[in-house]
Amino acid sequence: MTLILASGSEIRQQLLTAAGVLFTVQSAQVDEETIRRALQAEQARPRDMADALAEMKARKIAEKRPDCMVLGCDQILEFQGDVLAKAETPAEARDQLRRLRGGWHKLWSAAVIYHDARPVWRFTGEARLLMRPLSDAYLEDYVDRNWHSIRHSVGGYKLEEEGCRLFSAVEGCSFTVMGLPLLAILGYLGDRGLIPT
Repeated sequence: MTLILASGSEIRQQLLTAAGVLFTVQSAQVDEETIRRALQAEQARPRDMADALAEMKARKIAEKRPDCMVLGCDQILEFQGDVLAKAETPAEARDQLRRLRGGWHKLWSAAVIYHDARPVWRFTGEARLLMRPLSDAYLEDYVDRNWHSIRHSVGGYKLEEEGCRLFSAVEGCSFTVMGLPLLAILGYLGDRGLIPT
């Protein structure tokens, strides 16, 4: 059975490929910012927001390809009860990092799988990260050096790159930090016989 990843995220594609999973990519075009704002207005929990966005992406592709399994994913950053969106400019990234430094924040990474145009599996992973009390000068230089890479990452960092230097502690699965609860996904695909176990 064909597995479709309803995401254009390069890191998600790399993680699935490295794990030996065969899939195709069909990026779901949804207005994430509008949906996120609507969910916030309804006072949805950050965990539920990640799940809802992942499901919307999976459903959009599954409606066109009901014969396939469709994997939708999303990630939400929660800090002191607020949800941070991806920075649109280097200045916004620096502001976010200054806000996060010296404290803990959470990442919620959700995955939803559709088959026969209906949801058949879902999982949301949680990770907690403690950012070092970094200087303004370091954060300025960090964003300047890494903007081309971090511009598509919530929070303005990638743990698998120089972003690891920003943190003194990480609790939870590193795959969850990277935006894909990979171990749970592999477990489901193995249980369904879609990958050898």
